[in-house]
Amino acid sequence: MFIFLHINADLSYLQFVYNATESPLEEVYDYVVVGGGTAGCPLATTLSANYSVLLLERGGVAFNDPNVLLEEKIINNLLQADDIDSPAQAFTSEDGILNARGRVLGGSSMINFGFYSRADEDFYNESGIEWNMSIVKSAYEWVEEAIVTKTDRINSWQTSVKRALLQSGIRPDNGLTLDHLKGAKIAGSTFDQTGRRHGAVELLNKAKKKNLRVVVHATVERVVFAPNTSLGLSAIGVVYRDTNGNSHVARICEKGEIILSAGTLGSPQLLLMSGVGPRSYLSSLNIPIVYDQPFIGQFMNDNPRSLITITPPFPLDDIGSRVVGIANNFYIEAVSGMTPFFSPVSPILFPDPYPPLNLTVLTILEKVSRPLSIGFLRLASPTNASLTPIVRFNYYNDTRDLSQCANAMRAIIKMLRTPVMEQYKSMDQHGQRYFKFVGQALPQNQFDDKAMGEFCRKTLSTVYHYHGGCLAQKVVDSHLKVTGINALRVVDGSTFVVSPGTNPQATIMMFGRYIGVKILEERKAN
Repeated sequence: MFIFLHINADLSYLQFVYNATESPLEEVYDYVVVGGGTAGCPLATTLSANYSVLLLERGGVAFNDPNVLLEEKIINNLLQADDIDSPAQAFTSEDGILNARGRVLGGSSMINFGFYSRADEDFYNESGIEWNMSIVKSAYEWVEEAIVTKTDRINSWQTSVKRALLQSGIRPDNGLTLDHLKGAKIAGSTFDQTGRRHGAVELLNKAKKKNLRVVVHATVERVVFAPNTSLGLSAIGVVYRDTNGNSHVARICEKGEIILSAGTLGSPQLLLMSGVGPRSYLSSLNIPIVYDQPFIGQFMNDNPRSLITITPPFPLDDIGSRVVGIANNFYIEAVSGMTPFFSPVSPILFPDPYPPLNLTVLTILEKVSRPLSIGFLRLASPTNASLTPIVRFNYYNDTRDLSQCANAMRAIIKMLRTPVMEQYKSMDQHGQRYFKFVGQALPQNQFDDKAMGEFCRKTLSTVYHYHGGCLAQKVVDSHLKVTGINALRVVDGSTFVVSPGTNPQATIMMFGRYIGVKILEERKAN
């Protein structure tokens, strides 16, 4: 068991967190949850109320890592992202866009900017998932009472951006709210007022200790299936490997389930490696076919992001993201912080060109809310689960997405022309005031569709809200059960048709809690 010193946090969950090297080679549980991330932590916690649960996480525990826990150091998560053992695992899509995924207990809720806002109504209507909105509401509240901070006290840059949104016509002023409402608002945050992060990992503190075992540094390699009998094909366990290279088997009891919460990349990857996927593709990799499922790894989607960044004419130590403008087809947010000298984070914040020195930067970014361009995922290796899958999102293949980006950037240009933004202009030697842009400057003619489109392509980056690969009504049913296979579900963003609201983390945490409650209800009814 881990025994750690800690600072200013409830780390009760560490009592039932173990390294995979300490685990038996064979064990049996009611539920095995693969992925101790944004969905997996609340899901495992909820199921532990009545059943034995094994939660497997490929990463480690970042309970005392300042780069993970402190808001002032959030950029360092991306700075230190590698493909070996960092909490944020770096990868580059085939589109050439640098990206990251969580590799730590708590998942991507431990490496993001903490922005917390609930899903939009269309998300539920289009999801293909069966929702009980009363349970949805209570699931959100269950998360929020534990880890979400709500305050209308925001820093000067966030205040200015909110005023600019209103002055430029993105109205009404919805004040402080966790709900998805058109207009301008202040959202919640998983960073508290001291700047400390409270991620999904802390939801494990609500678990029934005797029923939950969390195993870290456990890389799941495949799902184990029972022979196809009269009852149909069934999942009965998983095989995972520890850091010493030893193989472990975790099986489930009768009426138990294997639940994949390994994320948008991890869940389809694991199904493919287990022989569940398109027959011809699996055959080409010599993976034994367990079940022919043509849609696994398909319909991959990422919300494209473009932005403008300026350096102010005065010192500013503002950090964080709390404000959003919600329009019909795009969202506008603001972030601020210090970018290090020639750092690897430069292409994330400033795709072209990199910033020349260590400086304070203020950013306004747009996110296309419902991109129509879709891509696909395939395996980097048929046997090595530690390798990030190969993914292509095909950004802007559907030119309607490009039009939405252009419209969003026009809205940002309008914001820059509001009175409140004048203070952020520098002055040249002739007394002319101007914005000192870092990276790509805005087109001179905002009404030139070609120029605006080129700007969107040149500044294209990710907002890290990728989803798809195991879509509801394609791979799983409305209860998240994998079609054609018993005792196997997928519960994470890979099942989403669209990204929920302005930021998915609130909904994914709710989702884990929600499905856990629904499973408990199912078991009770039966």
